[in-house]
Amino acid sequence: MAHSAKRTIKNAVVHHDGASRQGLLERAFAFAFRGLVYAQIWEDPVVDMEALAITSDCHVVTIASGGCNVLSYLTANPRWITAVDLNTSHVALNKLKRVAVRRLPDYAAFRRFFVDADTPENVEAYDMHIAPYLDATSRRYWEGRDLVGRRRIGMFRTGAYKKGLLGSFIGAAHLCARLYGIDPSAILAARTREEQRALFDAKLAPLFDRKFIRWLTDQPASLFGLGIPPAQYTALADGGSMADVLRARLEKLACDHDLGQNYFAWQAFGRGYAKNVDAPLPPYLQERNYRQVVERANRVSVVHANMTHWLSAQDDGTLDRYVLLDAQDWMTDAQLDALWRQITRTARSGARVLFRTAAGPSLLPGRLSPELLDRWDYHAKSSADYTRRDRSSIYGGVHLYTLKA
Repeated sequence: MAHSAKRTIKNAVVHHDGASRQGLLERAFAFAFRGLVYAQIWEDPVVDMEALAITSDCHVVTIASGGCNVLSYLTANPRWITAVDLNTSHVALNKLKRVAVRRLPDYAAFRRFFVDADTPENVEAYDMHIAPYLDATSRRYWEGRDLVGRRRIGMFRTGAYKKGLLGSFIGAAHLCARLYGIDPSAILAARTREEQRALFDAKLAPLFDRKFIRWLTDQPASLFGLGIPPAQYTALADGGSMADVLRARLEKLACDHDLGQNYFAWQAFGRGYAKNVDAPLPPYLQERNYRQVVERANRVSVVHANMTHWLSAQDDGTLDRYVLLDAQDWMTDAQLDALWRQITRTARSGARVLFRTAAGPSLLPGRLSPELLDRWDYHAKSSADYTRRDRSSIYGGVHLYTLKA
């Protein structure tokens, strides 16, 4: 299975000849993406659930990623959620979360495991309450050894949100900032939006004018840690300096939302969730939603597959909501057509599709075949509003399409 997964990820990302610069970059990204990338997903589930308008008869199909949104969608009471992912680490993480919420003894243990995510008790809780109920493949993953010979489950003892490709990237970004005498976590002390703005302008914004930072961010491989493949990097830069793009996205993250409500800012600037009782958290980790998530966790299935291939095995007109994250930024026109042909075939009346893009505009016009695109309505005004309110702030666009009657 591991060999098959590596080949499938490579097929999804590598579109150019291996001897070309772009081909070499794509192969390097495919190699980096084989392990854990996101310990926490970077799409705002509150915006998602508003856009998706999930009802009790909905079957939601989503790319799994770190699993935060999969479990958060349970608070909207869907009939079923299928979480699909090519990445074996993400599949194992989703299955771990699904078992943990049902088998850990109480909210305190669940919170310690996935909010604190850095205590020895978490490994003991895994061995006692989670491991006996995990499928064999996931258990082999979590009890297998990482590159330095430690059990992978140990990441929940040493700080889960500092692990993975993204966690390592954020750590490297903090190190770069400190080399210039800047502590990114200082912004978390801001008590008002005005203080957030002042701290960003004084401390963080000037970093992007440094020659080394501008040179470094102009190398596509430097952003692999954000999960940005070469094709997405090109769309995001759009011919300009990547340093300017990143500064604008970081400015939105730091300044456009109250830090007391934005756990994405805590992840970026504090390298984990805040620990106080009133800390901002994704819906599935909030105590008020705990009982709902526990009772509904058995409505989630986690599948190790390519989304298009999984959809091709489903019956006509049986699915209601589709969440594609930013996966389409990786795709060729042929892959887009294949995906949307299956979405359109399997969609029930009233179906909704939600996705994000690195650049601002929807990527479908001019790329998706007109016969498919004409079957769907694009909600431009609502999409612009969702983009503005997405607290993660790292995407250029959040896009909603609905199936025409």
